[in-house]
Amino acid sequence: MKKIIPLFWPSYNGRDIQKRIKKLFPKDMSNRWLGEGSLTKELEKKFSKKFNYKYCLSTNSCSSALELTYHLLDLKAGDEVIVPILTCTATNIPLLRRGVKIVFADIKDDLTVDPNEVEQKITKKTKAIIAVTLGGMPVDVKITSIAYLHNIPLIIDAAQSLGISEQYGDYICYSFQAIKHFTSGDGGMLVIRNKDEYDKYIRAKKLRWFGIDREAKMRNNWQPYKEREMTMNIEEAGYKYQMNDISATIALSGLENSDKWLKYRKKIGEYYKKNLKCPVIVGGSYWLAGILVDNRDRIAKELKDSGIETNMAHLRNDIFTVFGGERILDLYTMNGIEEKYLYIPLNTYMTIDDAKYIVSVLNTIL
Repeated sequence: MKKIIPLFWPSYNGRDIQKRIKKLFPKDMSNRWLGEGSLTKELEKKFSKKFNYKYCLSTNSCSSALELTYHLLDLKAGDEVIVPILTCTATNIPLLRRGVKIVFADIKDDLTVDPNEVEQKITKKTKAIIAVTLGGMPVDVKITSIAYLHNIPLIIDAAQSLGISEQYGDYICYSFQAIKHFTSGDGGMLVIRNKDEYDKYIRAKKLRWFGIDREAKMRNNWQPYKEREMTMNIEEAGYKYQMNDISATIALSGLENSDKWLKYRKKIGEYYKKNLKCPVIVGGSYWLAGILVDNRDRIAKELKDSGIETNMAHLRNDIFTVFGGERILDLYTMNGIEEKYLYIPLNTYMTIDDAKYIVSVLNTIL
């Protein structure tokens, strides 16, 4: 049977996770708490310390973290939000539900949003700018200056990066989905970077759990009534977006191993950059390795025939019916690169010999 080199593969330390899970699920069933508890808080504290963030809130997905951010900014019908044309649809689907007008901006050759495009599309109705660390590639620092100059909140969709390329922006949303830098099975983290926005941090904590002050409820032993008086109130309709201790257990293991995994990803990515004969898009936190090629369909087929998985991963969003279903003609870089970009394997399961094989095959068929 021919060996298949996978495009994606989850990163996890199986032995470590099994030890942690045994503590969470003791044979005598003595652990009462599996939901959002001490391990979830531990993850938030360790993530905050590792990446030097003030306010961190764990969530059940990065999509939830994004939706909480849009809620915190009170985005509504009639508002405009500038987003890159090339991103996971999870960046933009929550905006549709809020009735926001999505303004698509063109990309650069590295597939990240073009700052000049962003600035040109700012109007009086622009209420937020979203930059995406696609494939782990860094956000152009010019976007930070543009957002600051126009006093517009900057959201970093960092679902595909980890602590390397997203030290900008007002709000950062991370993903711990199955195949990201480390996983919690599925999960995410909302970071509020402004130290003066404690009120938004508290608001987000409530919104994450139906709008309820969970800590106040804990102080009252989870009793909604005490001496004929309400012990809790809901002032704003929230969601059920919290993480649980089962997911946090897996994530804590991944967080501790993330540095060595990132180092290994970088080794493979840099090998591609040094040895491939075609343009390579990889860097930052090295989640995806992209190449730009002519005759992409032929290249993809020959790679598949050689046991190498490939994918485009994400499509330009304007072609989906939900976003309009028609290509925007003035997005010149996107239009020119649309038929050329392709992602090749980059994960911690593959070997350096796998990378060498991929380079050998690719350079032969280019």
